[in-house]
Amino acid sequence: QVQLVESGGGLVQAGGSLRLSCRASGRIIRVGDMNWYRQAPGKQRELVATIARRDTTTYADSVKGRFTISRDNANNTVYLQMNSLKPEDTAVYYCNAEIIDDQLGLKEYWGQGTQVTVSS
Repeated sequence: QVQLVESGGGLVQAGGSLRLSCRASGRIIRVGDMNWYRQAPGKQRELVATIARRDTTTYADSVKGRFTISRDNANNTVYLQMNSLKPEDTAVYYCNAEIIDDQLGLKEYWGQGTQVTVSS
């Protein structure tokens, strides 16, 4: 069974940095687009960044110039480097990916979420 496991969240002061990681495991044939979402208390989940298999990236306006998404296809891992963090970046961050495995075919998967808290 395919799983996405995130790591790297935590508490940081405003202006600081964090790096999130998310690794897909299981009987994977191919990983397509990989995404980071976030959900702050009382708000809807929002798309933060996307990276296609060939490294094309897109970002939410609120994080452009501060966050960088990257991936390691050999290890089915996606990263989110977050710099110049602001209190409004506080949220649970979720990894998301479209994955083809050898049992279910193409399916969308979500990680369990990792908390990022930015203090002012």
